[in-house]
Amino acid sequence: MERTNWTEIEFILQGLSEYPRVEKVLFGVCLVMYLVILLGNSTLVILTVLDSCLHIPMYFFLGNLSFLDIWYTSSFIPSMLIHFLSKKKTISFTRCVVQMSVSYTMGSTECVLLAVMAYDRFVAICKPLRYPIIMSKALCIQMAALSWVLGFFNSLTETILAVRLPFCGKNVINHFICEMLAFVKLACTDISLNEIAIMLGNVIFLFFPLLLICISYIFILSTVLRINSAEGRKKAFSTCSAHITVVTIFYGTILFMYMNPKSKDSAFSKLIALFYGVVTPMLNPIIYSLRNKEVHGAMRKLMTRHWFWRKG
Repeated sequence: MERTNWTEIEFILQGLSEYPRVEKVLFGVCLVMYLVILLGNSTLVILTVLDSCLHIPMYFFLGNLSFLDIWYTSSFIPSMLIHFLSKKKTISFTRCVVQMSVSYTMGSTECVLLAVMAYDRFVAICKPLRYPIIMSKALCIQMAALSWVLGFFNSLTETILAVRLPFCGKNVINHFICEMLAFVKLACTDISLNEIAIMLGNVIFLFFPLLLICISYIFILSTVLRINSAEGRKKAFSTCSAHITVVTIFYGTILFMYMNPKSKDSAFSKLIALFYGVVTPMLNPIIYSLRNKEVHGAMRKLMTRHWFWRKG
């Protein structure tokens, strides 16, 4: 079958076109959420860089997570907002592939990064005396770099397989954004290899990190329950509560979306995907800073310094 020139291909992002009023509401909601995402995650990145008290592994990884969430949401939210208000909801092949590959890279990287953060909590609670030695600066940089590299190569593999497919029909993507499963379903050829690759990627980047997270928390729970004082147990659990909450929200939504490539794209499924893409990155900085005294202290110091500079 003859391939169409990539420059001639355009995709229509259907989204919730059948509900124009809902899209206008979603525009306002998503715009506010995107601004909160930029403000919250940028603040965390700045704090983890500028405040020496936050130069520890947990906040180093949190800074990576916040930086990742900024890039992930910026890859699709601005164009999605435009499409919410536009009658012409088309996107070029190149822009679609870039959007898809960037978001896939960030999603894969976040899976690995959450497992790395669970390992950090495991070492901090189960091996507290050896924590500074094990979680050295070099190891933290290597683990963070590995997360980004693995995420990039997973996205590169999936993207290469996807762009090789021929498209010869009405290219309507039944989604708000260019999403991998919706993209490959438009091909006018057998997509079994793509589905296998996606399922294999799900196992490696969803189940394997989740397994490592569960194993880490089994050891953490076992160690915490052996602590004699109730105050000690409460303090140990409090250091993990934010990570557990983020993992639950992240995996709960992403597993629902991706584990069945043949599932139909209902309006509810699209809203769940929107929840994963917008709400989760917005909640991450809120969850990690809500009851975190170190982050609050760093914020007060930053604001005091800024006020002093303005006064001077």
